[in-house]
Amino acid sequence: MLKGFRGRLLAGGLSTFVVAAACVGLIEGGGSAADPEAAEAAEKRGSKLRKVVAVSNNWDGTIDLVAPGSLKRLKRINTAPDYDERVQEIALTPGGLLLFLAIRQAIGEGNDQLADDAFTSNDGRTIYVSRPSLADVVAIDVETNDIVWQVEMDGSRSDHMAISENGRELLVSDSTERQVIVINTRTGERKGTFPSGDTPHESNYSKDGETIYHASIGTVYTPLDQPELDTSKGERIVEIVDADTKKVLKTYDMGEELEKAGYPDMSSAVRPMTLSPNERFVYFQVSFFHGFAEFDLKREKIRRVVKLPLSKEAKETPKEDYLLDSAHHGIAMNDRGTKLCVAGTMSDYAAIVDRKTMKPKITRFDQFGDGAKPYWSTPSANGRFCYVSLSGLDRVAVISYRTGELVRTFKVGDHPQRIRTGTVRRSALR
Repeated sequence: MLKGFRGRLLAGGLSTFVVAAACVGLIEGGGSAADPEAAEAAEKRGSKLRKVVAVSNNWDGTIDLVAPGSLKRLKRINTAPDYDERVQEIALTPGGLLLFLAIRQAIGEGNDQLADDAFTSNDGRTIYVSRPSLADVVAIDVETNDIVWQVEMDGSRSDHMAISENGRELLVSDSTERQVIVINTRTGERKGTFPSGDTPHESNYSKDGETIYHASIGTVYTPLDQPELDTSKGERIVEIVDADTKKVLKTYDMGEELEKAGYPDMSSAVRPMTLSPNERFVYFQVSFFHGFAEFDLKREKIRRVVKLPLSKEAKETPKEDYLLDSAHHGIAMNDRGTKLCVAGTMSDYAAIVDRKTMKPKITRFDQFGDGAKPYWSTPSANGRFCYVSLSGLDRVAVISYRTGELVRTFKVGDHPQRIRTGTVRRSALR
């Protein structure tokens, strides 16, 4: 029986499963994968580490690991081997079971959320996973499948994460507590917190590791979605945070910034965001908007607002039926800073957008069935491709940044969400 105190080492076992996920090294625009042996040879010979893409299958409670080049499934990791014990612990806390069931219905669409976000450790031994319904984050040994440590949230739900470049620090959004928890990845000890607005969401480290860019989205799970009820969503802000001291240096209300730029009645809830290579410009999506905005961090003003197409179905869908207020949810930039990859959630497409002209190349997913619900975008490790999770189809799409064409899709687990590139030890995949 788990005791549930924060940062504790656990000895519990983890069942081994087989996995499906996404990987890098495809021939650009070619429609097929490169020779897996050639892709393998591109890695340092004799290296103990292997590049992977980790796909979080939120409703499955699994992580799929995939090989670059071949898109071969390498392993499937069960993220909740302690599910029964953890639910029992939650049920024994005041109001715990009620909140657990509310999260299942209001946010999980009737499903438990067991694998929202995941990052591999720099040494390739461990994978860190946020488990929203279980209100915690765990470190799992990739080879033995044991839980190494567990850190509980102060609130009732965990969410997005970020990991520092040196791999020593993990940020976890404490979704119901207006804070981000900072964790020592080696020990699982809490190093502290920094404040957020309502429903802390995404965090990103700067390239030099000195700055954190954080955004909160407010209460997206309520039905109060009309503009006149916007204030009911709570405080939604973007924060610039000193990564060393965790002091908030600057705060922006992007709804107010958009209004100053001539775009009134837009939400302040910043969804996924990405930064230009020089980190002067941030590109972000907001609730209910089909497109994204460009904010100049130096001049502190909105520079451009880009509207992208709506499908017929999206035009006919009331805001109350948007998936957690997400018109679009997923934006990523290639390493050259020339193209953006946008997930058009409610219109079932992905768009590669030229950063200079803002002209989009649209990829629709109708051929794979209705309700693709693209819900995250991540650049490949080599920067040539974009991975887009199709949460409604249990697939991941691979799109060329150069051509804007769909290269292929591959099957993963139930309700893929976050996709992250990383490395694991080869011995863990045997």
